[in-house]
Amino acid sequence: MPEAATSGIVVVDKPAGLTSHQVVGRMRRLAHTRKVGHAGTLDPMATGVLLIGIERATRLLGHLALTEKEYEATIRLGVSTVTDDAEGEITETHGAVGVTDEAIAAGIAALTGEIQQIPSSVSAIKINGVRSYARVRAGDQVELAARPVTVSRFDLLQRTDADVETVAVVDLDVRVVCSSGTYIRALARDLGRSLGVGGHLTRLRRTRVGGFGSAESRTLEQLEDDLGIIDLPTVTRQTFRSLDLTPEQASWVRNGRRLPDVSLPTGLTALYAPDGEFLALYRPADGGAVAEAVFV
Repeated sequence: MPEAATSGIVVVDKPAGLTSHQVVGRMRRLAHTRKVGHAGTLDPMATGVLLIGIERATRLLGHLALTEKEYEATIRLGVSTVTDDAEGEITETHGAVGVTDEAIAAGIAALTGEIQQIPSSVSAIKINGVRSYARVRAGDQVELAARPVTVSRFDLLQRTDADVETVAVVDLDVRVVCSSGTYIRALARDLGRSLGVGGHLTRLRRTRVGGFGSAESRTLEQLEDDLGIIDLPTVTRQTFRSLDLTPEQASWVRNGRRLPDVSLPTGLTALYAPDGEFLALYRPADGGAVAEAVFV
């Protein structure tokens, strides 16, 4: 029998062509457990950082997903697609002749900061229990509501003018730092619309999720030799505020009890036993602290 998997996070460098769910399937085989999940879906065409939770860490993923993410991408101006990326059928071809650097800079600036974004219609958002992309593939017209997101940085790294199949396009290499729930495909779509030429995403690589970046990520081939699981104490101390407990407090937390007279900052705090074991995530409430999730 294989040894039980250690609970923790694996930072995978997802290759193009695989869904996030397929990566989870690979990791189940490598970790010898069914208790595997992921935080923050990447489309098949996208590459880069995908956080995989093993065993008890699967319960941590929902909390890790509520964080900042960083991407490198290429936006093609002059062509629109049904999926807002290169995998979708072309819907409009305007070309990008005459699009100036000044207009691009203004368009990017308008999409930076706290904005209202309409997700791509082929996103995984559920409408009456059905994924939006499933409705689109079934021929339905889908209109999703705008939602608030934060684009902290939207930097233009390079502009390349080219002719693609007799169409003059402009490719923009960009770096985006944004809140969870931001769709980079939608940024490409909206930038193209604002310039009157259409746009879509041709390349997407996620380089960071919270405090976990490309430097820590490993390919599936590398993970065949060593899973490189980051244990729960290390993950949570890197991600959340930390509080080391007394033995009495630790016994209360193990049972999910309220901690009276413990003052915590807004948000979640990771709590640890005197021996360093990660016990739970707690939040402030009415002059004390209450359990958000207990992991023992």
